[in-house]
Amino acid sequence: MRRVKLIEIAHGRSGDKGNGSNVGIIARHPKIYPFLKERLTEIRVKEHMKNICKGEVERYELPNIGALNFILNESLGGGGTVSLKLDAQGKTHASTLLRMEIDVPEELLELVQKH
Repeated sequence: MRRVKLIEIAHGRSGDKGNGSNVGIIARHPKIYPFLKERLTEIRVKEHMKNICKGEVERYELPNIGALNFILNESLGGGGTVSLKLDAQGKTHASTLLRMEIDVPEELLELVQKH
């Protein structure tokens, strides 16, 4: 196992959904998806995003594209049209989540390096 940032094994996209942000995390290799599914839980995401997300975190699995989608409720200060936050549309939330450190088996890291 090696501790790396999530960005080494996944891509991310984010945007707004009212007062919540929508963060998609996509595995860089199909064999990484099951690992992400096991390790990237709502609780872990909530803990990492606790200064941004004031509500519940919901997770949706998208195995056909090797992705997990997270809704971070109450994370945009009321939403894009009323919030005074600099990122009232959640565009930086994926990059914030991709900075999470995670212990990853060496064999999965090798898959990404070869890919």
